[in-house]
Amino acid sequence: MIDKLEMFIALARERHFGRAAETCGVTQPSLSGAIRQLEEQLGVQLVFRGSRFQGLTPEGERVLDRALRIVADTRALRDEMRSMRAGLSGHLRLGVIPTALPMVADLTGPFAARHPNVSLTILSRTSTEILAGIETFDLDAGITYLDNEPLGRVARVPLYTEFYRLLCAPGTPLASNPRVTWAEVAALPLCLLTSDMQNRRIVNQHLAEAGASAAPRIESNSTIALVAHVLTGQWASIVPMRLAQIFAPEGRLCAIPIVEPEAEHQVGLIAARRDPQTPVLTAFIDAASRKKA
Repeated sequence: MIDKLEMFIALARERHFGRAAETCGVTQPSLSGAIRQLEEQLGVQLVFRGSRFQGLTPEGERVLDRALRIVADTRALRDEMRSMRAGLSGHLRLGVIPTALPMVADLTGPFAARHPNVSLTILSRTSTEILAGIETFDLDAGITYLDNEPLGRVARVPLYTEFYRLLCAPGTPLASNPRVTWAEVAALPLCLLTSDMQNRRIVNQHLAEAGASAAPRIESNSTIALVAHVLTGQWASIVPMRLAQIFAPEGRLCAIPIVEPEAEHQVGLIAARRDPQTPVLTAFIDAASRKKA
């Protein structure tokens, strides 16, 4: 039954029989057969079928909600039994907003060293994707903003405060200033994160508070792409302080505080509120709590 529920969850997520089968490591006929067997066992139709996947029935939506909880509880039980037998081991899937990626090793590095039998997958995700991934159990936890947009009912552990810097090349406008305002920054040729990123929405918010707006010619969902364009000397960017500090010390770029206001936002770890959590996730949350303390 658990295997069939996992296949059903994969189908609901992928919305395509072939992709769902590939995700589960089975053939498409095997997955289709498992879904039909699940329907027979439950006595309801779960999926609208035609020449392709056409969505879940109302009964399917109800079963999906229960299936997610059942599969999560089963995984937690398996991990708990494995930990009792062989010590902490398993796999942790962590979604991280792009602006926090340079800092994630501060948390995952010591955790991996302390728990050598735990492997981690770190995925760059938007804040919205992190919440969705935690809800569907595709992610175990996420690192995202805690105080800017609603998070819903999740456990949260503050990690650090994000401040903002103008990142620009030496010799470009404002590069020699000790500080700049949001209004001054808006007048520069900017490259910024895409609008689906919460960092970009934060930047837009503070520019609007200063009576300005940005119309960047270059947008990307990668902070590395932004830095690469700033290095050409043709563009500037607005990035978190800790990201800017990685590139500023060698003198190739300038990181200038942005004031009026000197905005700050809290970044932290989030996870679904579940009792019990898996042993691996419990240990990871504990590690995050100790790091903040």
